[in-house]
Amino acid sequence: MSQPRTAMRADRTDRTAPRILLYSHDTFGLGHLRRSRTIAQALVSAFPDASALILTGSPVAGRFDFPERVDHVRLPGVVKLRDGRYTAQNLGLPIEEMTAMRAEIIRAAAHSFRPTLVIVDKEPTGLHGEFLPALELLKEQGRTRVVLGLRDVLDAPDALQPEWERKDALAAIRRYYDELWIYGLREVYQPLAGLGLPPDVEARLRYTGYLRRGTPPDAVLDTAPYVLVTPGGGGDGGPLIDWTLAAYESDPSLEPRAMIVYGPFLDGAMRKGFAKRIRRLKGRVEAMDFHSRMEELYAGAVGVVAMGGYNTFCEILSFDKPSVIAPRIRPRMEQHIRASAAEALGLTRMLDPERDGESPQVMADAIRALPTRLPPSAYPLPGLLGGLDGVVALARDALAEPTANQTAMRA
Repeated sequence: MSQPRTAMRADRTDRTAPRILLYSHDTFGLGHLRRSRTIAQALVSAFPDASALILTGSPVAGRFDFPERVDHVRLPGVVKLRDGRYTAQNLGLPIEEMTAMRAEIIRAAAHSFRPTLVIVDKEPTGLHGEFLPALELLKEQGRTRVVLGLRDVLDAPDALQPEWERKDALAAIRRYYDELWIYGLREVYQPLAGLGLPPDVEARLRYTGYLRRGTPPDAVLDTAPYVLVTPGGGGDGGPLIDWTLAAYESDPSLEPRAMIVYGPFLDGAMRKGFAKRIRRLKGRVEAMDFHSRMEELYAGAVGVVAMGGYNTFCEILSFDKPSVIAPRIRPRMEQHIRASAAEALGLTRMLDPERDGESPQVMADAIRALPTRLPPSAYPLPGLLGGLDGVVALARDALAEPTANQTAMRA
């Protein structure tokens, strides 16, 4: 049941400090959580009286430090199987029970936190529709601006269209969302092009630029030259690490040394096999499981070897590092599309097995060339790294603008 009109007005009057709720389903990897954390930090820095709450399914959320006035609620974990289905990570419950339980937690958090701004990462209805009850609650209460945040690339249009149709994404956007913020540049890629968006949805699109990352003020940098090798969360990073190790094994003269960060989701047996190979390389390659302040490693590197997920790409641009990107093509074409577009603009070098081959020497040559490659700043694009400023400006406008429900009540 909706609140009386007078109660709703009193509630808004009593609560002037912005409350920002960020949701990311986080079934796998680190990308959604790291993006939400970066945005939350920028918003509470821009609005000194604001607080931000992140709802995340990431199993490693507790490994990260959260800034002052930012906290998180850890949703019970689910994982995506190779066949595309989801299952409970630890509880052993059917996925329907898991998402129903997560939906109750999400709705309760939205009800208790009473956000003035909600930013939903990527999935308009949440995992298996788990965010819909909260969206309906927020719409009924009529005091919250709701935004869908999208990375620069989602997938190839011929794969994205049926996925959005299956999830009824456009209907949810038209009913619940005030704006869609795309964390990229139109000149690099337009993630919703080819979907035939209706004019009212097109009018809600806002491009922010990429999200800049900075070096922590207390960072300790390694001064000896190294190439940073990062497969992101690591769950599908085995081929990149294998290719990199093969390059150093096949070419004893290959320099500089490599610093590999496996990521928390790399398979344990694979990790042990890599460790044996690294020991035989006698210091030319080092590895670690996880680093909560990756910015330090980017800042100290002479170049980066990566798969090219969204956060990695932002860090490559932010720290102005020459890079080699070897993207995956399954289960999505996202990384390949991003790397191909970035290479065309001079921002990176892509390794495509079909075009370049996949021998150890191909990777060795790419690594050896990194210290002399031009950085991304040699190919300037206006507004390329303006994403956080763009998000703050859009949030300021959103917080100042009444919702459709509020406008109707005042009339």
